[in-house]
Amino acid sequence: MQRLFAAMHRCGKTTVLEVVEYTEPECLAGAEVAVRCGCDILMGTVYFDSVNALCQKHGIRYLPFVGEVSERPSVLAGDVNAMIEEANACLEKGVSGFDLLGYRYTGDAAKLNREFVAAVRAPVCIAGSVNSFERLDEILAIRPWAFTIGGAFFDGCFGDGMAAQIDRVMDYLAGETR
Repeated sequence: MQRLFAAMHRCGKTTVLEVVEYTEPECLAGAEVAVRCGCDILMGTVYFDSVNALCQKHGIRYLPFVGEVSERPSVLAGDVNAMIEEANACLEKGVSGFDLLGYRYTGDAAKLNREFVAAVRAPVCIAGSVNSFERLDEILAIRPWAFTIGGAFFDGCFGDGMAAQIDRVMDYLAGETR
């Protein structure tokens, strides 16, 4: 990973590591990997002051999860307003933004994504189960800072072949196939 991140930096890329862990020791261990790799952005982990302090010490932008995150693959539970309040409290502590597991939410995912992105004045990355063109349309409408697609490509949700799916999604986002 260190060689990969170094190569990405040499190419002028911003490096991101998403750590999907829920306990403080596991989250801190993931943050330490980000430090060793010279990572620019650490996404994920349940928020802990210790992880935030390590990221601040090393100039890593920290985008933790909000809400009640559990299981694998991750499941998000909790009240939308409570998640917004949690986000605002984390912003006061110096986090850079949030890794919102919006489509893994046990409630109304579209409502959570829409309200959270509108209310939180920081970068929001919608991650987890972005697996359809309908969800891409919802994301385009609310305009978060970023979103991720991972497992949906492995599951063939956007067609056959990894490269072809990526191209299809990129064309869709560019408006070429909408």
